[in-house]
Amino acid sequence: MTGSGAAQARRDNPFTRSLAGLLGAGFLVVMFAACVLTLPWTLGGTMDDGALVPRYNAGSIDEARLPPFWSPGAARPDAPPNARFFLGSDALGRSLFIRVLAGGGVSLTIGIAAALLSVFIGTLYGAISGYAGGRVDAMMMRIVDVLYGLPYVLLVVLLAIAADAVVGEYVSREGARATWIDRHVADELKAKGQEADKSAVSAAIAGDPVRRRVLETEALRAVPPREISQAGRTGLDLLVLLVAIGGLSWLTMARVIRGQVMSLKNQPFVEAARAIGASRRRIFLVHLLPNLVGPIIVYATLTVPQAILQESFLSFLGIGVKPPLPSWGNLAAEGLPELNPYQSNWWLLLFPCLLLGLTLLALNFVGEALREAMDPKRERR
Repeated sequence: MTGSGAAQARRDNPFTRSLAGLLGAGFLVVMFAACVLTLPWTLGGTMDDGALVPRYNAGSIDEARLPPFWSPGAARPDAPPNARFFLGSDALGRSLFIRVLAGGGVSLTIGIAAALLSVFIGTLYGAISGYAGGRVDAMMMRIVDVLYGLPYVLLVVLLAIAADAVVGEYVSREGARATWIDRHVADELKAKGQEADKSAVSAAIAGDPVRRRVLETEALRAVPPREISQAGRTGLDLLVLLVAIGGLSWLTMARVIRGQVMSLKNQPFVEAARAIGASRRRIFLVHLLPNLVGPIIVYATLTVPQAILQESFLSFLGIGVKPPLPSWGNLAAEGLPELNPYQSNWWLLLFPCLLLGLTLLALNFVGEALREAMDPKRERR
């Protein structure tokens, strides 16, 4: 095939006619391979000063804030002779290249998982609302309207803080110890033949500070805090962040799927399936869902960059991914103070923001290309 014929074939193919979409898809493949597939290596352990630490957290303070070895400022007189960092080092002497890879893997994983959760909830909610119709549809859409009217970022922040408080209570068990003290004092009052209601128990505890300290010590032995590893706490934080983002990002998807279902359920092929006695479940799975795959894929692709940006924003504020585990958001937060009139360590802010911006741009290019390719009116145009 000649060069002009190959170019014409590419333009005729709806999935390859967008050059920006192809470039975005290629960039995403490279980023996914570089960040996500290397997570076992970047999160894996390595020996650092005789201790086993995660590779992204290994470093020496003697190699702090070293610029990339290829930059003009790499020949610093106080730099160790063996220091070679492709993207420089941070304030603790850790390789920014490894931390950017690990942070990209964390951000992409959370973003993709949160987007999938959002798509699942939005598809299910919108399909039920559109197919049920009537009062059920009106009630479900009013709930969506109310959630749309609330500040989204505030809801995510409040949900993340509430979940963090629940996790903290689960670990510390302070509420369980307070219940144990109240029950113990109530039993003592009952044994003495006195009233053991809530006000009497509170008065008995408040009236004897020494006795209260003794009870707190006994409660700590009876109800000790739960032991949880650093890895387990990090996993809980990431799960909370994923649910907070994915659980509140489904509103647009629900409206889109509702509109599609309401349009499809009155089509002749659905009426025919209903006339021959097909169940609602079969109509949805066999006739409606295959026709919803296109919009679901397109909006899922457009939801991923939104979820990644929200994770990075929350991590930048300090309520998302918590250090020392890196993400593009908290790496940017760590690099921001390094831009100062005294000494500008530009690489600590440039590379996390650059990779985040390019990834979001590539995802939007791919989403727009898919939307154009799956547009049913494209052929008529």
